[in-house]
Amino acid sequence: MWVTHLDRLPTRQRLASWGQIQSSECCLCTIATESRDHLFLACEFSSQLWIMVFTRLCPQQRLFSSWAELLSWTRLSSTTAPTLLRKLATQVVVYNIWRQRNNVLHNSVLLSSQVVFKWIDRELRNIITTRMHIKRWRKLMLLWIR
Repeated sequence: MWVTHLDRLPTRQRLASWGQIQSSECCLCTIATESRDHLFLACEFSSQLWIMVFTRLCPQQRLFSSWAELLSWTRLSSTTAPTLLRKLATQVVVYNIWRQRNNVLHNSVLLSSQVVFKWIDRELRNIITTRMHIKRWRKLMLLWIR
């Protein structure tokens, strides 16, 4: 996540600026340039994932327009979406978007956002379950699956 935060991922925009590739279009939507903010926030694929996450955590939340806005959201806390759960969900979503991007780029296999969300859901459940012995993690499962 820290590499993403520092904007150091080898996105197609960065690779093109280094002269490594010719096309900088997004692997997932082929509409815009694949930058960090586009790939993780503005791309149609990632937007669909964020909407599914918001349905679970905070249904009134609108999509993020910048990386700073995403980070601000992770620092907020509410009874239905504490900071720990927001940070965990963000980490898992970012990882799975990058994983899907690499799957498309290297294997030419594009999975639906619903399939990727099932992976996100399973991964979040597994992470929370393995930490249930820690007091502050006990209520997170109920908040995630509600």
